[in-house]
Amino acid sequence: MLRQPCSADVPMAMELSTDPYVPATGSLPAEADEAEALAWVQRQRDRHSECTGFSFIIAYKNTDEALGSCGLWLRQLETGRASAGYSIRPSARGRGLAVEALSALTSFGWSIPALHRIELYIEPWNIASIRTAERCGYAREGLLRSHQEIAGRRRDMLIYAAIRP
Repeated sequence: MLRQPCSADVPMAMELSTDPYVPATGSLPAEADEAEALAWVQRQRDRHSECTGFSFIIAYKNTDEALGSCGLWLRQLETGRASAGYSIRPSARGRGLAVEALSALTSFGWSIPALHRIELYIEPWNIASIRTAERCGYAREGLLRSHQEIAGRRRDMLIYAAIRP
């Protein structure tokens, strides 16, 4: 399930911060301590009130155990577009959780009347994320060369998109 972030998610955030890629692409510090992880959780909670998007924790329905995070970013909503992202904590990977989370996040996105297109930006080497996008019905639209800076380097990004049904 997708749910609102809470302080109980700090251990998940701390584990997520051990993945070298996750801190390079977001606001979670690398090797976050408890205070840094708690601050990250609070930032996720604030996204909606700041009108920048929706941030969710991916959790098991039956136990509420936090497994990762995902978000829908609305900076381009006035043009009918949003972007999405997702990450699963290292110890929970390989179970299809990202597919379930992205599917749920996409369904949630279509509940926003002004939204007509959800975009994903994926580095070409990230085969697991490419598979996740494709399993959720996102179509590859092209390669954006030198699209964004990650960890101090300009990176190429594949663009995938889902269009409102």
